Amino acid sequence: MPAPLKLAFLAADTEKAQEALVSLERLYGRVELKRADVIVPLGGDGFMLETLHRYMSLKKPIFGMQRGSIGFLMNEYRDDGLPDRVAKARGSKLRPLRMVARTIEGAEIEALAINEVSLLRETRQASKIRITIDDTTRLDELICDGVLVATPAGSTAYNLSAHGPIVPVGAPLLALTPICAFRPRRWRGALLPLTAKVRFDILEAEKRPVSAVADYTEVRDVASVEVIEDKKEVLTLLFDPEHNLEDRILKEQFEP
Repeated sequence: MPAPLKLAFLAADTEKAQEALVSLERLYGRVELKRADVIVPLGGDGFMLETLHRYMSLKKPIFGMQRGSIGFLMNEYRDDGLPDRVAKARGSKLRPLRMVARTIEGAEIEALAINEVSLLRETRQASKIRITIDDTTRLDELICDGVLVATPAGSTAYNLSAHGPIVPVGAPLLALTPICAFRPRRWRGALLPLTAKVRFDILEAEKRPVSAVADYTEVRDVASVEVIEDKKEVLTLLFDPEHNLEDRILKEQFEP
């Protein structure tokens, strides 16, 4: 019989998550992250996102359990039989996006996004943005509050709130979605190949300043932003077979 999986538990700074941490470490012990087979974050989607970013270099699969307010990326919390449950879980592979943002002053900042890269106006004036896909300009001028590029995993987050399409995990697609577009008013965005290189150029950047955000890394006063899939990083999320990520995305599209 194989040895049970070594689980390293992490918890958000909430009473519910901290109580779960104490209970699980009492049952299964405390394991250092580097020695663990699987990392188990306890919280909501925000804490999951934080965990994925912080421990990406460890290359460990992640099995999250819901102890927060929003848990789209989390499994149901149960403390019984957890090592066996994790061993039976199904994996979903995620690839982050790499954002390269160049500021008005000439600085270049890179950051990874698991959910989305979003551009947002900084002042009362609408932003003006030119959109180029694979070195071909597709939209000369988008007047809007902002625009975002979402991964399949992130398509149910900010992208969905901005009325963007839900993209099934595993589909080789990105969602390009405007945020409150004023001109062209009827443009609702586009689905792009996962391999697409997306470039945003900020028109009138000093008069109409724009910030760029990769998940929770913000760069202010950008002049241009490039977004492309990061082929070096692969993240593995584990889900119970009866409630995996693909099922959740499908269910979300039929919610009233």
